[in-house]
Amino acid sequence: FNEFLLLAFADTRQLQLLHFWLFLGIYLAALLGNGLIITAVACDHRLHTPMYFFLLNLSLLDLGTISTTVPKSMANSLWNTRVISYWECAAQVFNFNFLLSTEYSVLTVMAYDRYVAICRPLHYGTLMSSRACVKMAAAAWVSGFLNALLHTANTFSIPLCQGNVVEQFFCEIPQILKLSCSDTYLRELEVLVISICFALGCFVFIVLSYVQIFTAVLRIPSEQGRHKAFSMCLPHLVVVSMFISTAVFAYLKPPSFSSPALDLLVTLLYAVVPPAVNPLIYSMRNKELKDALKKLVQLVLLQQQ
Repeated sequence: FNEFLLLAFADTRQLQLLHFWLFLGIYLAALLGNGLIITAVACDHRLHTPMYFFLLNLSLLDLGTISTTVPKSMANSLWNTRVISYWECAAQVFNFNFLLSTEYSVLTVMAYDRYVAICRPLHYGTLMSSRACVKMAAAAWVSGFLNALLHTANTFSIPLCQGNVVEQFFCEIPQILKLSCSDTYLRELEVLVISICFALGCFVFIVLSYVQIFTAVLRIPSEQGRHKAFSMCLPHLVVVSMFISTAVFAYLKPPSFSSPALDLLVTLLYAVVPPAVNPLIYSMRNKELKDALKKLVQLVLLQQQ
């Protein structure tokens, strides 16, 4: 095929335009929230710490993820079309998997950062030095790139003959595999096993980190100290829980649970909503970040006057 047909959100013009404006609102919220965090972390020297360095990486990945899927869907609704070219579709598959895999790796590294900060505070400067942070971030991005390359090459090397209609609003691997001619399970299973080992490894690492973190926090004698430690971990824990629960449900739910409407809703929950919501979660209980954002907004307003 030279092109694929994506899922149309609606048949009537009014609903297509409603979808466009709704997606535009979410997209602008994600751009604004993540853009503010990136600028605040980059400009405020007080935020030049490992935690905020990884948060900056997370915001860049969120911006990339939502920019991979949402603008094309908005454009299709606006111009009343469903078409996406073969190479655009391949680029979407690669970028989406690359950014999502990297985000999972960065969230795992952030769990390690919280573990070192709370359980090994005397070694924090050594274990989380600038060089160590850059190496960990680079490893996260490289692992995401290799995972996406493997999946994309595997998906698009399979012959497709079951039509060209993708039952999703962007090119997603499970939906493309439904179009294959042959039995793809064995071939996809090899790649899937590698991905599951990677995902399970990260998940076990995060769980073990938090078991040790909570054990250490409960030993803190003062209530104020415990509250501060929990506040430091809570946003990360909320983001990780949202990320893992929605992605697991999207990819591992039983076929009996599957329906186009449910698939669409779950995909929205793990691909579109988090990039817009994550900045809010991270800034809600973070005084340092709130102060930096306030200062940034005041600076912008002063320059406009």
